[in-house]
Amino acid sequence: MTLTPTRPTPGAWPGLDGVPGGPRTAVSAAVARRLFLSAVRRLPVSVSLEGRVIGTGGPTMTVHRPDEVFARLGRDGLIGFGEAYLTGAWDAEDLTSFLTVLAADIADLVPRSLQRLRGLVQHRMPHSDRTTKDQTRELIAHHYDLSNDLFRLFLDESLSYSSAMFEGDLDLDLATAQRRKIDRLLDVTGVGEGTRVLEIGTGWGELANRAASRGATVRSITLSSEQQALARVRIEAAGFSDRVQVDLCDYRDVEGEYDAVLSVEMIEAVGLEFWPTYFSAIDGLLAPGGRAGIQAILMPHDRMLATRGSYTWINKYIFPGGFLPSAEAIDEVTTEHTRLRVTDRLAFGADYAETLRRWDEAFLSRADEVRGLGFDATFLRMWHFYLCYSRAGFASGYLDVEQVLLERV
Repeated sequence: MTLTPTRPTPGAWPGLDGVPGGPRTAVSAAVARRLFLSAVRRLPVSVSLEGRVIGTGGPTMTVHRPDEVFARLGRDGLIGFGEAYLTGAWDAEDLTSFLTVLAADIADLVPRSLQRLRGLVQHRMPHSDRTTKDQTRELIAHHYDLSNDLFRLFLDESLSYSSAMFEGDLDLDLATAQRRKIDRLLDVTGVGEGTRVLEIGTGWGELANRAASRGATVRSITLSSEQQALARVRIEAAGFSDRVQVDLCDYRDVEGEYDAVLSVEMIEAVGLEFWPTYFSAIDGLLAPGGRAGIQAILMPHDRMLATRGSYTWINKYIFPGGFLPSAEAIDEVTTEHTRLRVTDRLAFGADYAETLRRWDEAFLSRADEVRGLGFDATFLRMWHFYLCYSRAGFASGYLDVEQVLLERV
């Protein structure tokens, strides 16, 4: 299913109502047009623009309003490119396939000779998106407090909002693959009868329930009131209220001693400047002989260094304050700031591409129900773009996901 291009409702989406204009935009749009055409001419895509098709052949992109596309791209870079999709200024029959081609060539879309000027044009993370203790809850709420009912529409019955683990078996149903991921993390951290577990980032309670089913006692912390409410309901329904508590709490405020600290795809919301704080907190909470299990989305180290401090489409529309680490960054931060060392890691990025494919198909198939929750056509395009954009990162190999085991050695 594809989404029909629709202009945003006036006033509902600030910045999308009007097309950027003025002398500065005219210049930047002209530059953006030249760079765009130069890039797509050599890529395996087919871009329909002003009566011609550009590219060497491959996934299609149709530019409906070129002046708007290049104005937005010129003024706001990849943020503007994504916004032009939201407004319907361009479309793609298979959005993931088209974005995957771009993601595979992301380091060279702009000529390297011009990349030295990145700092002059790249948007910087606003101060309001710093993941400080007094701001983080609001940043988390932007995404996770949207609506539990929305997430229920496209997630599986486990309500796991992170990569599943298929291990090559793509016939596996998503809920089973999600539980396989959780069980592996519990296995490598030794969670069993009597284990004291801290979970940083509750999700909707599946990991806590599975840890409790092994006989562990669990404290799970979240900054999303919506997640806390539903997780508590699910934990009670599973019969584990006596073993699991779910608290609204920042990881920086946790006290106590735990045999296992688990955190699934939460480090992405920590923020680069607070990675030392995050890992130091985990180090300080682990009992002697304890283990920490982290599932993390990763980007290449050179790209992480090149883009740190930047403000992206994902930051603006999906995860304010978020930033992805690299595998090397985790090694460096833990070595420099903690007693923890990585003793085991498993990468399964292709499984994330498959997970996102299934989420997107489920989301599109229930578009009418999404509208019934009060979300408009622009939100539908935004969420579809987010899922496809993310999937393209994993499908191209630009992004990866790992389960990382940390121990004091």
